[in-house]
Amino acid sequence: MRALGAAGIAGAMLVVACGGSGSGPAVALPGTATGATAGASAPASPTAAPAPPSTLSLAAQVGQKMFFDKKLSGSGAMSCASCHDPAHAHAPANDLSVQLGGVHMDLAGLRAVPSLRYKDVTPPYADLLDNPDGISVPGPGGGFTADGRADTLAAQARIPLLDPLEMANASSAEVVKKLQAADYAPLIAKAFGAKVFDDSDAAFANALLALQAYQLEDKSFHPYSSKFDLYAGNKIGGTLTPAETRGLKVFANPATGNCASCHYQGAGLNGSSALFTDFSYEAIGVPRNAGIPANNNVQYFDMGVCGPLRTDHAPAAPNAANSFCGMFKAPTLRNVATRTAFFHNGVMHSLEQVIRFYNTRDTQPELWYPTVGGTPKAKNDPGFPGYGLVTTQYTGGKVQKYDDLPAAYAPNIDTQLPMDGRAAGSVPPMSEQDIADLICFLNTLSDADTKPATPTKPGACVN
Repeated sequence: MRALGAAGIAGAMLVVACGGSGSGPAVALPGTATGATAGASAPASPTAAPAPPSTLSLAAQVGQKMFFDKKLSGSGAMSCASCHDPAHAHAPANDLSVQLGGVHMDLAGLRAVPSLRYKDVTPPYADLLDNPDGISVPGPGGGFTADGRADTLAAQARIPLLDPLEMANASSAEVVKKLQAADYAPLIAKAFGAKVFDDSDAAFANALLALQAYQLEDKSFHPYSSKFDLYAGNKIGGTLTPAETRGLKVFANPATGNCASCHYQGAGLNGSSALFTDFSYEAIGVPRNAGIPANNNVQYFDMGVCGPLRTDHAPAAPNAANSFCGMFKAPTLRNVATRTAFFHNGVMHSLEQVIRFYNTRDTQPELWYPTVGGTPKAKNDPGFPGYGLVTTQYTGGKVQKYDDLPAAYAPNIDTQLPMDGRAAGSVPPMSEQDIADLICFLNTLSDADTKPATPTKPGACVN
């Protein structure tokens, strides 16, 4: 889906990278008016602090109260903010692959929790969504959650409230009863009418709309306050270093990082700079995470768009041909350097590890997937890398590549660079310098109120 548009997107990104002295781009990014200054309409003084209630609509004020209310969970110990901490870019504050929830807060989830930032302009899911680059052919895109099964923020909010592994309410009526007993029930009546609780289904629908309103209206969910935003808007403090500028080129270059093919989209909120996702879906064969209890069942596979959490694109029969199996949504890369759990299953725990996976999935698959039938070495060879998921070197055996996808769906795996299916043992697309520079650039996508999960060494991102 992405191959046709990679060169065009990369060219536009490289125009940005050619800002020369780092004074910021003088040419529009994709999605902004031709000849206009990129990101010129981004907020002049963005802030990620939660908005004071007076700046929010009544519905959004209700949503704000709900977002932090632990009493809305079956356990009484989990709120939306428990997993979507504003101090961590509305993502988890820990490095767990999946979070614990349930009535007793002892049940592990099935997927890593994403950030809730920059969701405000996400289109509904479509099997043939027009790609924002205007070049690539239409394909699966849009929607909320890793499989796109919710079309709006309101629909997404319903999932954790009722999921037995998350907030674990037995029914929507149970949520409404808790809202009716909340100290902010008068605010709910003020926002939605005095008879808001007369119809339980309507009251629950309004509650979901309130959570949606809060996320749409409160600028802490889309602050556009990163160094990249300052750079794109020609603002003070937005000068990219030589290392960051090289990293931007790696990000855009279809022959090396090629990140822009899935993680770039021109216009953000009010025309501000890139969203760093094109809302598309790809199957890239992320390794199985043995740390997720559901994966103890060898018959269980999380295959994204084709199930099991999403049911409308399920295979007609086990292993029946289905092009959607293994596909997950490309998330925004904004605040990616603040995360400590990556991919839909949280199997990786550092940004560097993720980039190295992209770079060596094909050239050194033994670093990422289990070897079957081999003999472990008593001591690894001196040159055996230690950054992979597999830290033991084997003699003989066969690497069980794509171990979290039934073999019938291996043909669905995307083979665009840097994961282009090149032979094991061949030279990977990115050099060590490319990797270091790319990490430097990705750190510029972090909002001003965040901290990097792994701070770069002093001076590493300068020259």
